[in-house]
Amino acid sequence: MMSPSQPRRIAFFGSPAWAVPVLEALHDHHQVVLVVTQPDKPAGRGLLLTPPPVAQRARQLGLPVVQPQKLRNNAEFVEQIKALNLDAAVTAAYGKILPAELLEVPRYGFLNLHPSDLPKYRGPAPVQWTLINGDPETAVCIMQTDPGMDTGPVVARWRTKVEPDEDAVQLANRLRDRGTQLLLEALRNLEHLTPEPQPPQGTHAPMLKKEDGRVRWADAAQAIYDRHRGVQPWPGSWFEHEGKRVKVISLRPWEGRGSAAAGAVLEVAPDSLIVAAGEGAVALLEVQPEGKRPMRAADWARGYGVKVGTHLA
Repeated sequence: MMSPSQPRRIAFFGSPAWAVPVLEALHDHHQVVLVVTQPDKPAGRGLLLTPPPVAQRARQLGLPVVQPQKLRNNAEFVEQIKALNLDAAVTAAYGKILPAELLEVPRYGFLNLHPSDLPKYRGPAPVQWTLINGDPETAVCIMQTDPGMDTGPVVARWRTKVEPDEDAVQLANRLRDRGTQLLLEALRNLEHLTPEPQPPQGTHAPMLKKEDGRVRWADAAQAIYDRHRGVQPWPGSWFEHEGKRVKVISLRPWEGRGSAAAGAVLEVAPDSLIVAAGEGAVALLEVQPEGKRPMRAADWARGYGVKVGTHLA
């Protein structure tokens, strides 16, 4: 039997920049024999085909990379994985559901790093919906992957409070970093893991859409702030004024509220724009009109004729 301290033979499945530190930690402690990422995609103004960040970093580390277009009914890829004699495979934001015939190949299966308190927020945007829904606590889990979407048994879990001003980028990174440590511990103890089955019912965290970033002025001020935190960096918060979209760079709940309808401007202060919410109000601090640079919200208001009583959509 392999010593727990001996490096494991691992394949890593991941794609975005968020997963790069996970790959680096695995490379530091184990033998990563293959990295699997999504295919190259058009990016930038020129829409040049660009490798995912994980693929770029893996090549810098001298690791072999494959980017299969599909995993289902891909016997050649399954045979390629079988030939590696893997102890385990690890996934972190890979972006595809793995077929059952692939999950059975590594000696100890697949481990997935998932930043939510499973079975809550299964799916591609768990951190975003944790914040949008105003959850006071969350977790990161290491689970054994099965053919469902984040439905496999959990082998490690770390719970934490959500910091009051944490946005989706900050929370996702914090959960990833702690989850990476959990992952390394799980790999050291592959022979002795105690999986905890998940209940069949859970909540889904779908991919965000552009419309999810629209400021819902009828919501309470805290809910508007929570949504703002959850939609960073994409799609970001935005509202409309005179048919033009205005991006919100920063905002915060504001104490007090007049009798105006939700979405009505209450005050153009020297350093902010106060807008009525369904409960309370919010202070817009920095905004970005279409085709313009970010600016102080108060300067935008003065420049675009926004006055007390103006209604923002």
